Amino acid sequence: MTMEAEAAGLVRNPGDVIGKVQDKIIRKKRCSNSSRRKVIIRRSLRPILGLQQLFLSCQEVFKGPGTVPSPNDVQMLCHILDQMTPQDVGLSSDLHFFKPNTDVKAHERVAYATIHQCKKFSLCIFFLPANSVIPLHNHPGMTVFSKLLLGSMHIKSYDWLDNSSSDNHESDPKLKRLARLRANRIFTAPCDTSVLYPTSGGNIHEFTAMTPCAVLDVLGPPYSKDDGRDCSYYKDSPYDATLDVEVKEAKQDECYGWLEEIDLPNDSEMDPIPYLGPQVSVAS
Repeated sequence: MTMEAEAAGLVRNPGDVIGKVQDKIIRKKRCSNSSRRKVIIRRSLRPILGLQQLFLSCQEVFKGPGTVPSPNDVQMLCHILDQMTPQDVGLSSDLHFFKPNTDVKAHERVAYATIHQCKKFSLCIFFLPANSVIPLHNHPGMTVFSKLLLGSMHIKSYDWLDNSSSDNHESDPKLKRLARLRANRIFTAPCDTSVLYPTSGGNIHEFTAMTPCAVLDVLGPPYSKDDGRDCSYYKDSPYDATLDVEVKEAKQDECYGWLEEIDLPNDSEMDPIPYLGPQVSVAS
């Protein structure tokens, strides 16, 4: 157990924790009670099956770099994720981290827990304290499913207006590029799963936590700097058709913004913490 997990409020008494079942933490037994043990085992079956179903489906759907899941596969994964609850990954709104009156420390950082990662996909949970921000960032060559498990979150997302300008962008990464605004609103759990694609669906997005949040992300394939899938960060500025240079691709009934690549802000680094929920069976 790490100090980061304890500080984030994701455990109650680290000295007693030996596992987690739904919204309860199993504590060291001080007496023998076979009937109680049976209850614990029964209650643990549903979340394990829910997460295991997602894992097995991801093994079938994600074929590796350079591929995008078919519409039928996207629909299948969305259906599985839409049915998932915080208990499926061992979380509960009763945890101290998710209490609305929890005191927020200044510059409290986002944390993440990796459930599983391989070359084709990864399963990860992000924990955002209230008012924390994951700045605008991209997902190069990736298809990403995001399921908000707990909390309320403002999401802003963009897609490049002209993907053919990527060659010029690579020669000058700081060059501002025009992007189409795809989303700019608040989402509250439970809500539908959102999906982004390599060039559509809001591939560049920003998360701002209105309350403490937990987001389950499925990324296929995962980030890999060695394979050219490093994460880039951006800042946006408004596009005004009456003041800015006219762009023929821009439409009057849509909103746009200028995106400029930036270095990761110092206060936006994220802390890895251990995943304490039900485990997936890789051998299945």
